[in-house]
Amino acid sequence: MNHIFATDYSHHIGDILHIIKNFKNEGTLIGPGTRNIVKWISINNMMLNFKSFKQHNIINRHVYKYYRKSKAKRSFEYAHLLISKNFYTPKPIAYVEFHDCIGLTNSYYISEQLENSFTLQDVFLGKNSFEDWKEIVKGYTLLIYQLHEQGIEFIDNSPGNFLLKKMDNEYRFFLVDLNRMNFHHQFEIYDRFKNFARLTNDPDILKIISLEYSLLSGISQEHCLEQIVKATKRQETKRKIKKVLKFYKYFLK
Repeated sequence: MNHIFATDYSHHIGDILHIIKNFKNEGTLIGPGTRNIVKWISINNMMLNFKSFKQHNIINRHVYKYYRKSKAKRSFEYAHLLISKNFYTPKPIAYVEFHDCIGLTNSYYISEQLENSFTLQDVFLGKNSFEDWKEIVKGYTLLIYQLHEQGIEFIDNSPGNFLLKKMDNEYRFFLVDLNRMNFHHQFEIYDRFKNFARLTNDPDILKIISLEYSLLSGISQEHCLEQIVKATKRQETKRKIKKVLKFYKYFLK
C-alpha cells in the first residue's frame, strides 16, 4: 500500500484507511457508481469525498504501478497545482494505492465534500430555474480562458465536472474529476477550441461562450463560434460511432 496525506490531515490516517477497508459498506453513494464509485462519508464532523477508481485490466495495472502515475495520485497532485495557481477545487486530503506483484489493484482519491453546491450541468439543463444563468456561463468561460492562458487543458471539460457555490454574492467554480489534464508551454488556439468539445450542443450557451471568449482573447466571435461548434459536432459523431460499435459488439458475442 502507498498513501500520501495532506499535512493538516495526517492525524486522520487511521480513520480514512479504516473506511477504505470497509468501503463497500460505508458512506452515501454519489451518482450511479457504474464506473468509478464516489461516496461522501463523515469523519469526526468532517464531510469527505471518497473516489474509488475502476479497476484496470492486467496490462494497465502493470503500467500504473511502474510507468504512469495512478489516477488517484494525479488527482491529488493536480488539485494542489490548481490551488497553487489560484483556481478552486475541493481541498485535496489524500490518495491511497494498493498493489500486488502484478501492479495496481485499487486506488482512492479523498477530498473535501463541497456542501451546498450544484453543478454547471444543473444550470445547463435548468436554465429557466436560474435567473442569472447567463452570468454563470460567462463566469465559466472566464475560468476556462484563465486555465488556457496558464497552459492548462482540463480534458474532462464537461458541465458535470464543475461545482458551483455562491460565496460573497458571487459564484465560485470548483473543478472536480481532475485526473486527466494536459499542460502546454504554448496552448494553440485550435486546441483551445477543441477543449470545448464535451461541453454542450445548446446553441444559446455556445453563443454566450463564443462571445465571451472572443472578448477575452481578441479573436472574432464568428471564428470562436464556428470552431467550438465544429468541435462539439466531431465529439457527437464519435459518440454515435461508439454506440454503434457497442451495439454490434453486444450481438457478435
